[in-house]
Amino acid sequence: MATLIDTLGSDQRPRHPEKAHRPDQPVQRKPDWIRVKAPGSPKWGETNKIVKEHGLVTVCQEASCPNIGECWEHKHATFMIMGDTCTRACSFCNVKTGLPGALDQDEPAKIADAVQKLGLNHVVITSVDRDDLADGGAEHFARVIRAIRELSPKTTIEVLTPDFLRKEGALEIVVAARPDVFNHNLETVPSNYLTVRPGARYFHSIRLLQRVKELDPTIFTKSGIMVGLGEERNEVLQLMDDLRSADVDFLTIGQYLQPTKKHHPVISFVTPDEFKAYETIAYTKGFLLVSATPLTRSSHHAGEDFAKLKAARLAQAGA
Repeated sequence: MATLIDTLGSDQRPRHPEKAHRPDQPVQRKPDWIRVKAPGSPKWGETNKIVKEHGLVTVCQEASCPNIGECWEHKHATFMIMGDTCTRACSFCNVKTGLPGALDQDEPAKIADAVQKLGLNHVVITSVDRDDLADGGAEHFARVIRAIRELSPKTTIEVLTPDFLRKEGALEIVVAARPDVFNHNLETVPSNYLTVRPGARYFHSIRLLQRVKELDPTIFTKSGIMVGLGEERNEVLQLMDDLRSADVDFLTIGQYLQPTKKHHPVISFVTPDEFKAYETIAYTKGFLLVSATPLTRSSHHAGEDFAKLKAARLAQAGA
């Protein structure tokens, strides 16, 4: 695993220094079935204002999420904690890479205040990778969860965490804070890891999700992947089996969209019919909930999906 060290000032540093000298990759024209609503509605503006006033970072902006217009119009935002700079250098991701700054100790209170002002029933908290921290930022996650619980006790909380690779005891800190949903994305099939997610280890991520259930079986677990990165269909089906072996409840599958010419190219655009087939197969394998569409993203419709998860668990228990 490589941790990027960059001594240039933020105004001099490219967003992706590790990609700057890579040859340009062709950017394919998006098919007709990938269409998104452009941001700019009055309600979008209200969400944007609250985010700016609190000096917060959202993955919606940093990762160039195609659903930002729809989500922010409904005052749904995924907060990205521990800064906007990641210590990993994944070839698919548009989040800045480099050496992050010190943690903002007031951030948990700022997040909690924003959640209260937005009136969120369900909130998603994610982060950059912080391999520079002894616990990978686990205690900071826990502090954010506790701060939200104090101000908005009825708000359900979903975390989308890094893998905490080589951070002994970090996962246990986050689980002890008792989020309602624990999400950790595999991102792609294992054969792509060296080129797509080089700082991670596929079976470590599977084990991380399995360990959550061992520590607290009441927490819903969730993972997601992108397709269109050159994976084979049988590899996706095997990944589903691996997640079910870890008792993961919820699987998301979405189309990879290339952020810039320096990022991993789109190898294929998966059709809506293929997504529907993946969804059908995933349900037969035992997932409580599956979201598989071209524009599916980990946190898209997270609140509505949490309600569906609870209903599916109750139905399963009554079967």
